[in-house]
Amino acid sequence: MQMRRLYIITFILIVVATVAGCRKNAGGVDNPQPSAYYWRTVFSLDSCEKAFINDNGIKRLYVRYFDVVMHDSVPMPNATLRFDQPFPDGVEVVPTVFIMENCMGCSLDGVAAKLVDRVLQMNETNDVKGVREIQIDCDWTLNSQKKYFAFLTQVDSILDSHNMRLSVTIRLHQLATAPPPADYGVLMMYNTGKVDPKGDRNPILDIRDVKPYLRHLSRYDLPLCSAWPCFGWNLLYSGNQFKAFLYDVNLDEKSVYRQVAPGHRVVIANRSLPEPNSDGSDYTTVAIGDSVITVRPTANQILSIVDELERERPGINNQVVIYSIDNKNINKYDKQFFKTLFAR
Repeated sequence: MQMRRLYIITFILIVVATVAGCRKNAGGVDNPQPSAYYWRTVFSLDSCEKAFINDNGIKRLYVRYFDVVMHDSVPMPNATLRFDQPFPDGVEVVPTVFIMENCMGCSLDGVAAKLVDRVLQMNETNDVKGVREIQIDCDWTLNSQKKYFAFLTQVDSILDSHNMRLSVTIRLHQLATAPPPADYGVLMMYNTGKVDPKGDRNPILDIRDVKPYLRHLSRYDLPLCSAWPCFGWNLLYSGNQFKAFLYDVNLDEKSVYRQVAPGHRVVIANRSLPEPNSDGSDYTTVAIGDSVITVRPTANQILSIVDELERERPGINNQVVIYSIDNKNINKYDKQFFKTLFAR
């Protein structure tokens, strides 16, 4: 009799462990859709971007509504989205709010309610209907984890009263810690490395930077989907010292830049550009002898890492999100690449 009871208990434990393991390893999110981020301060799609949405069946847009930054020691909204045209028909909008980590170092009393109210007011003012979710984006660390998770719990409680769900972004380094209180996370598979010092790794996405974190994927107890880069960076160096990102710059200006290799230009004339500098100033000087390195992950590099993630956590790519919808980015990749990526 005791032996029979032992067999039954063992069987139950095996079943429970198997179910729990399947739950953690399933990886996917509910109602997955081909998705993309929109990360500009004005919502206005050109004809190419509209065609991209239609051609790839994009059904969910994560749209940056505003940032929360420190201003006079108080968390305040910044760079609020302006709506210059309505959102596309048939596309679910997920308002997304980026919060600077240093906001976690001060009192957050009332901030959760103000954040949700601001999003709801923007929806009402701009006739954005059918919003069922808000996403919070924050590069939190162990130092800010407790405060951030408490803040998310407040946001989630408020959203529950509106029958809305909460999603969050997850960076690779955050996989080694407890998951935040949310319905699901978007694993940000970009900005994986350092831009300083100059080296042979692509700082946007490199498998060597990704691999150390893959062992945490199967055990991470939060539904996940994946977000992938379709953008490039122009990185300005003085010798091996990183100086700045060059965003709005014409690298084909031959009187200033001379190409010496694919993706590598040297500066042959001094210029002052209205680009934020790594030293905190608003202007960057490109000086004679500086280098501009253009980096962009290739389609093959991205797809190979997509497969790596799927092996570690089946279902994580059921919903793929690209970062971000922007004509100057999406035109750098072949149309078939996006078809293949969304088919994962």
